Amino acid sequence: MLHLASQIAETAAFVRTHWNATPKAGVILGSGLGDFAHEIEAAATIPYADLPHFPHTTAIGHAGRLVCGALAGAPIVAFQGRFHLYEGHSAETASLPVRLLAALGGRTLIVSNAAGGLNPQYGTGDVMLIDDQINLMFKNPLIGVNDDALGPRFPDMCAPYDKQLQRRAVEIAMREGFVLHRGVYASVLGPNYETRAEYRMLRRLGGDAVGMSTTPEVIAAVHARLRVLGLSTITNVGSPDSLGETCGHEVLTVAAAAGAKLSAIVRGVVETL
Repeated sequence: MLHLASQIAETAAFVRTHWNATPKAGVILGSGLGDFAHEIEAAATIPYADLPHFPHTTAIGHAGRLVCGALAGAPIVAFQGRFHLYEGHSAETASLPVRLLAALGGRTLIVSNAAGGLNPQYGTGDVMLIDDQINLMFKNPLIGVNDDALGPRFPDMCAPYDKQLQRRAVEIAMREGFVLHRGVYASVLGPNYETRAEYRMLRRLGGDAVGMSTTPEVIAAVHARLRVLGLSTITNVGSPDSLGETCGHEVLTVAAAAGAKLSAIVRGVVETL
């Protein structure tokens, strides 16, 4: 990790040549949720390929752009795409958007993803508020010599998702009239979808939704002392006894259809920061 601080400082300096505000929050937009970036009054849009030390995105539905601007009158940055471990990236690389947000002065991270439903009460197109997580990737962005300038050697993970932000999200969902579940997000390496036996295992371990991202980003956010709000769009339901086939394009379609719910929550939360 000792090289990370200098690299992120260089990336942040490049961003500031295009946009010099301090973001109130940063939003990582998961699969199928990239259209939320259009909600932002963009002052600068920077391809990841132009950002020093940022790799390209290869996952479908991830445009690979940093959008800087304003939402609900507040300065904000949106990461239109993320880096997955299944693309061959390290967990440290997956955390780069979080590190950049912190270097720009942002103190709140809103992270979204598309996920498979494990809880039998969930339906396709529902949104789950992430209350906790299970990291079954067996990878961690903090491996290596710790840089105390970035965060503590042993960050506490007893409450990685901010309770106050969760309460605000629930209030918004009630006001807007849609169901907002609360549950545990389990992350796996991917890129294949789960077997029936794996769905059963994940449910018995306490998972309510499963996906292939997010946990490395949240670990890095806690390390950087950021407040975190997590949201999963349930794009398919993993019922082991009646499991149908899932493909990436169907996931994107369902996630995009649920975009209005995500948009309402993110806008409402940012308004209160």
